[in-house]
This record gives sequence, C-alpha cells and structure tokens, in this order.
Amino acid sequence: MLKGLPRWREELRLDAVVVNAENASHGFGLSPQIARDLLEGGVDAITLGNHTWDRRDLIGQIDQFPQVVRPANYPAGTPGQGGCVVEVSRGRKILVVNVMGRVFMDALDDPFRAVENILSQHRLGVSVHAIVLDVHAETTSEKMGFGHLFDGRVSLVVGTHTHIPTADHRILPNGTAYQTDAGMCGDYDSVIGMEKNNAVRRLLKKVPTERFQPAMGTASVCGLMVETDDKTGLAVKVCPFRQGGELSAYMPDF
Repeated sequence: MLKGLPRWREELRLDAVVVNAENASHGFGLSPQIARDLLEGGVDAITLGNHTWDRRDLIGQIDQFPQVVRPANYPAGTPGQGGCVVEVSRGRKILVVNVMGRVFMDALDDPFRAVENILSQHRLGVSVHAIVLDVHAETTSEKMGFGHLFDGRVSLVVGTHTHIPTADHRILPNGTAYQTDAGMCGDYDSVIGMEKNNAVRRLLKKVPTERFQPAMGTASVCGLMVETDDKTGLAVKVCPFRQGGELSAYMPDF
C-alpha cells in the first residue's frame, strides 16, 4: 500500500488517507514501528479494533501517536484515544473516530454513546470539515445501525473487521457516505489474510494447529474514496477503491 500511496494521492487528489491497521503486524495488532512507517509514508490517521493490544509494546507508546485511535468505547483510563483531529490541506480539519461493536465481540462499553460523546465536542461543517467514523464490528446489522443513527452528522460511516469488501457503498438520505466493510489490504488467496491451508485444517479438525501466518501472495489494496462538500462536510460522492491482487480492479472516477 505504501508503495502506491504517493501515486494514488496525486492521481486522485486525496486530501487525507485513513487506514485501519489493527492487523498490520503480521496479522496481529500494530507495532509502534509500523505505526511510524505508515505515518511517515503518507497516512494521516490510523484506526484499530479488537486486536489493538496484541502488540504489548503499543500499550506504553500509543499516547506518543496522536494520529492513532483505538476504539473509543474502551473503559475510561485505557491508554490512547478514541478520536483525533488531523489538519490537512488549506487548513481543513478532519475528525477520525473509531469504535468497536459488541455483537459477537468483546463486551466493551456502549459504542453508540461513545460516538455521541465525541460528537458533542465537534460539529460537522463548523468545528471540523469532515468526520470519518470507523465501526469495527462483526455484524452487518450493527454497522448499518451506526450508519442510520449518525446519517447527516458525519461524513462517512465505514465498517472494518470482516476483511471482505461489501458492495453497498452509497450516500444515505441525510448525506452520510456508507459502506458496511471496506475490505482488507492483503492477499485474498487466503482465509481473511491468513495462510489458507493452516486455516482450513483448523476448521476441519477443530483443534489448534500451528500459529496462523499471513498469506504472502500478491496483495489487493481495498477501501473507498469519499468527496465531501466543503461547507457542510456531507458526502457528495462515494466510490470503492480496489487495486492489485486477485480482486477485480476499481479506480474511482472522480
């Protein structure tokens, strides 16, 4: 992804790049060094998820990275922050928020209330020019609930966690762009990014096998691109982005 990022930023005239990197360290968490590599390579903000603390070295260092946000609905006192404001071109400010769902996942605090608390401090089109909400959740229903609840109050609600890009990108009735899952950046000749043979054996035998290892084939870079109105912060266009690897390529046409 980092190799192609400078070219994509220029071709697509990107003002900001936000990535979910909770699996960036060989499929398990985010190391401080990889966080540095991403930020130095042109990423503006990084979101996390249920693998936030897989790398224990991040626990003591996450507060050194103001552009890295972990789920906002972790209990009070947890290291890190659930949202950050990044300044991009022409002095514009973007609020990036990350929450984790509760259905079939760890029972964290109420993610909806966590977003409400953050939005009470920021107003779209007034204090910030755009708001990106990453909902790291297992079920499509929970992600859709976020989309409808916050429609018109954020620029984008995008799901992460299931590693598969969904085909439901759209602008909701009140102007918020939405996609249930952005998909992963990785080798799709795999089981959600992990070496397929080991994963299939574990599914068949129902007993632990050797530690999962990332699939190392050609990666697909998946995500979506959103254009927002400079005055309101609401979405004008939304389009998927897919390049490389096994999936069909799709380059936004705006």
